[in-house]
Amino acid sequence: MTAKVLTYRAAALAGGTLLAFSPLTAQAAQAAPAAQAPHAASTARIPARIPVQIPARTVPAVAAKGAVLVDGTNGTTLFGKEADTARPIASTAKIMAASVVLETEGVDLERQVPVKQAYRDYVTRHGSSTADLQTGDKLTVRQLLYATLLPSGADAAYALADTFGTGATEAERTASFISRLNAKAAELHLTHTRFDSFDGGGTDTSTPAELAKLARHAMKSDTFRTIVKSKQYKGEAPAANGRTRYYTWNNTNQLLGSYNGVIGIKTGTTTPAGDCLVFAATRDGKTLVGTVLNSKDRYADAAKLLDHGFGANTAKTLKLRTLPANTQRD
Repeated sequence: MTAKVLTYRAAALAGGTLLAFSPLTAQAAQAAPAAQAPHAASTARIPARIPVQIPARTVPAVAAKGAVLVDGTNGTTLFGKEADTARPIASTAKIMAASVVLETEGVDLERQVPVKQAYRDYVTRHGSSTADLQTGDKLTVRQLLYATLLPSGADAAYALADTFGTGATEAERTASFISRLNAKAAELHLTHTRFDSFDGGGTDTSTPAELAKLARHAMKSDTFRTIVKSKQYKGEAPAANGRTRYYTWNNTNQLLGSYNGVIGIKTGTTTPAGDCLVFAATRDGKTLVGTVLNSKDRYADAAKLLDHGFGANTAKTLKLRTLPANTQRD
């Protein structure tokens, strides 16, 4: 037998060994017509194709103990870190409070609500963030929503709970309103979400995933979207002395106006919850919604997640919008 024939057989055996270890190649070989077998030597001389390696997108490292990023349109999860673990949510609970008010049948956003001293006393007693509502002033429901969501006013949230709850006393009405928050959570199938306050100042809990789901629901409201994307609100209200009171509320969400495309939504901070943020952004027709709970750097975390979702690289150069000196911290 000639050396050339031996070489040919050795090549064939080597090829058979390779086929045995490559299922895809083996299937292709079995599918080839037998008549093509004589050409095996010539095809063996064709250089093998080198597989194209597509680098995987880097998973962002976030400081938050719990986080999630979802597609704002269909809810598909794009990133999760303990996304189904329930944690304290602080004032992000006000997202649900605003949603319940806006979804009240026949709600009149221009209805005037007198400010009670009890609302101010609640802020003092709990050390809560405030819209600094003045006793006796009459604010519309729309204004109270701005006061609840921008400076995260617990006094404004109290006013809404007292107005939209039922019962003979403030305690009964606020308890009724909190029951409505939990009923809405059940309706939305937020099985790990619990409210025991109207402003997030209690032991209110949820998961990053469920908060993102709630945010997607809330953002269906034109009024809610308009409010949470506002950096500042200026308005006036009839004062108790017959004059006019002028109010200015700044949005505590510093991601708004700092990261291109951000359209809301809500901050939250308490000692048990740490720094929290529910956020949303739109770029090129794509909307993303996310949550970070108990973070040492919530805005950097949110920017990293948004970069991940948009395929961007802007978090490294993020410069937060400076808030006016009198802005609430939440």
